[in-house]
Amino acid sequence: MTPRSDFWVSCGYSLLGKNEEGHLIVTDAFLRHLLQRPEVAPISTSCAFELAMHERLLLTPRCEIDALALSAFKDSDAAENYAVWLRFRDRLLAFPTLEASYLALFQGEGVDVAPVLVHQITQVLLRHVLGADPTPLEARSAEMLFRTQKISVLEDGAVMAADEETVERYALSGGFGSIGELLKEGGAPLRSVDLDVLGPENAEVYWQRSDDFDLVLGLNHGHPALDALCRVLELWIAHFLRLDVRIQTDREIVDEHWVWHVGLDAQASSILNDLYTGLEVDEDRRQRLMCLFRLVFVNPSDMLASVAGRPVYLAMAMDAQGRLKLKPQNLLLNLPLARRS
Repeated sequence: MTPRSDFWVSCGYSLLGKNEEGHLIVTDAFLRHLLQRPEVAPISTSCAFELAMHERLLLTPRCEIDALALSAFKDSDAAENYAVWLRFRDRLLAFPTLEASYLALFQGEGVDVAPVLVHQITQVLLRHVLGADPTPLEARSAEMLFRTQKISVLEDGAVMAADEETVERYALSGGFGSIGELLKEGGAPLRSVDLDVLGPENAEVYWQRSDDFDLVLGLNHGHPALDALCRVLELWIAHFLRLDVRIQTDREIVDEHWVWHVGLDAQASSILNDLYTGLEVDEDRRQRLMCLFRLVFVNPSDMLASVAGRPVYLAMAMDAQGRLKLKPQNLLLNLPLARRS
């Protein structure tokens, strides 16, 4: 059986260094790993200039590249991909730790790097946060923080989350079975997708398949996957902000003194904002609200004095196409903190 410490091998976590505080340090080996991404890795039609650029960066991944050098590429799309990669590299190297670089991506005028690269860094950071001995459900629920999920509500009311990219691949290439049809877009007929549902009885299978992203989670209220997600979010906050919180699922917000909320995605943020201000939320949008959470600070003095001791409500919601796109940075940037780490 694959050791638990060896999950998500493809993300490059083992190539990073660590400082005395337990934060991650970007290494040349990790930058070389990023250079193997399909967006910038050479292909059969790559021109001589592109091949030379890739070789140069592999030898010295931190070297300065003049923008004019990219103009020599025959493929303008390849040149743009390199420009994006170099901008991302510079963002990573602008701060002493990967954690600091990650937070900086979302500050200022907004994210200006490719989402796929942000997702990989999120995965690496979650791999670090989870440590060597997470439960299978914690590791699978953490996938939701860096990979879009396709949500399906079955006839018996079961709410299932499957990796969207995996669903699309299976739907087009094959796969039939008990889960049923999970994806139908653009009017094109797609095949039913048969994916295994991860639960307590088969949990250990996760370690052999962690890089496949092909296991489905049940997300109904009371399902252990939601409790696992709560633990992941607690660890995420503790690592970045150095404070203790407790998170649990909730069925509804019945609170005359509701003072603070954070949406875990854009859809949930919009719904919570409307509910908070008393605006009407139609039934269709309410149905997209998948889960509510209650976050409590263990030490109320870590909160803004004006809201100290009050719970913070969290929520996640799918969009109109049934996609769940969580943004874990929201928890780091939008909590009512008395101080910033």
